[in-house]
Amino acid sequence: MHRTAPTTETSSATRDAPLRGLAFAALATVVWSGSFVTSRALHDSVPPVQQAFWRWLVALVAVAPFGARQAWRQRQLIRRHLGFVLLASLLGVSVYNTLVNQAGLTVPAASMGMIMAASPVLMAVFERLGGVRLGARRVAGLVTACGGVLLLMGGGAGFSPGDLWMIAAACCFGSYSAVLRRRPAELGGAALLFTTFLLGDVMLLPAFVADLAVHGGFQPTAGTVLPLLYVGIASSAVAFFAWNRAIALVGPSRAGAVYHLQPVCVALLSRAVLGETLGPARLLCMSLILGGVVLGAAV
Repeated sequence: MHRTAPTTETSSATRDAPLRGLAFAALATVVWSGSFVTSRALHDSVPPVQQAFWRWLVALVAVAPFGARQAWRQRQLIRRHLGFVLLASLLGVSVYNTLVNQAGLTVPAASMGMIMAASPVLMAVFERLGGVRLGARRVAGLVTACGGVLLLMGGGAGFSPGDLWMIAAACCFGSYSAVLRRRPAELGGAALLFTTFLLGDVMLLPAFVADLAVHGGFQPTAGTVLPLLYVGIASSAVAFFAWNRAIALVGPSRAGAVYHLQPVCVALLSRAVLGETLGPARLLCMSLILGGVVLGAAV
């Protein structure tokens, strides 16, 4: 009797893992959508590097009560896998968000979300190179969703030089998600978040100091502080925890299929918050994206 219950519970948890993984991926995607809107909203009040630095400092404070002690207990493990931790910090913290903020200076939030939705293709490529079979249905979903993204870009605002920053950000995020597959199984989620946020912000510090010298600081008002608190707590501490769990449970390509929802969420938020327009062509392409997500994320 004592052995049956744990076995049943373990079996149930294993069966539920894909659903939980997709739910975590959806949570991260929805929350991250707001960060594109805030980045665009802050483009004329907070310089990109300063946005990134303060975002991760807020995130570090938010996860410290949960992650600092765990990171200290696992310091030997972190030191042993320092290469992985440094690479994850550089790609996911220091570089990715700074590129997004730089793009936000000129690129509408809806377009930023569209371009970022291409990053799951890179996730799938990395996973396939790692020997993982994706399956025809998942590949069809990725192709369909990516086709919707391309049509959305072609029939929407067009392409501008500022989009190159977002393309670089998409490549950076796709690489970060692929790197997460190499996470040591024994490394705690809170410890990973705390360590990457800390190291990532330390890497940003020289650029932050230089930016302060060139542009000066920003005016702390409700319109600047509240968005930074949102991206620091929700879009960083909450969303990165959810995304890291999704990668661990279902892998980059399946989580990436859900990530294709981002342009839909960003477009709706940018319409509601920033007044950016949505035309019939965009709504039609969003249907393609949603259909691709259903195919690509199939359990």
